[in-house]
Amino acid sequence: MLLVIDVGNTNIVFAVHDGQDWLGTWRVATTANRTSDEYAATLIVLMERQNIPVHKISRAIIGTVVPPVLYQLLTLCRVWFSVDPIVASSSLDWGFEIQTDNPQEVGVDRLLNGMAAHQLYGGPLVVVDLGTATTFDIIDKDGNYCGGVISPGLTLSLEALHSAAARLPRIGFGRPQSVIGKETIGAMKSGIYWGYIGLIEGIIERIRKEHSVSEITVIGTGGLARLLAEGTSIFKEINAELTLEGLRLLANRNSSGNKK
Repeated sequence: MLLVIDVGNTNIVFAVHDGQDWLGTWRVATTANRTSDEYAATLIVLMERQNIPVHKISRAIIGTVVPPVLYQLLTLCRVWFSVDPIVASSSLDWGFEIQTDNPQEVGVDRLLNGMAAHQLYGGPLVVVDLGTATTFDIIDKDGNYCGGVISPGLTLSLEALHSAAARLPRIGFGRPQSVIGKETIGAMKSGIYWGYIGLIEGIIERIRKEHSVSEITVIGTGGLARLLAEGTSIFKEINAELTLEGLRLLANRNSSGNKK
């Protein structure tokens, strides 16, 4: 069985795949000062509740955009599961070209999303990841990573609006009933929600023109993707598991990460 660990800025996702299906997926908060023993105490209990024996884990892969937690997760895999995990990086065999000036600077989550999306949907395509940052990643018809766009995430934008304007309250995110707000909170929600819809549609249109394609598939992922998809028809599909699937595909292309 393959243990997959996807480290994001907000959550760490642990998942186990048996070669046919995902047997379990669990999320814990990303905390830099958590020890490997604390990760083990949580993960092993969750696995046992779904009848997944620890000794059945024979391979592991880690993808992280938070370097401070990597050492403890490497120790978790080596001490508690007796596997030396693969760590996703641009130096591995991805099966496609990373066509950027500095491939090592590209976040591995973006490469993983592109890899999985091309496998599932074909290309050319754009993956829009609505997480801490909102990223657009462009994949050509052959699966090569062509580059991307990075803009502030929705949560960051809401916080910035509140922090920079003393009379504007801190608000949650949601789809407003109308575009024109009749009071302050309604106007703020409208500006954020429809502003991001405009940002997504506008950037996709510019990518189409710059990439010289009339049609390009758009796949959404990230925690807020389904809510934003209610306001636009630009997404072909929302897939919350793209990064996990990318890690599984990358592990299968690379031979390390096996039982010691």
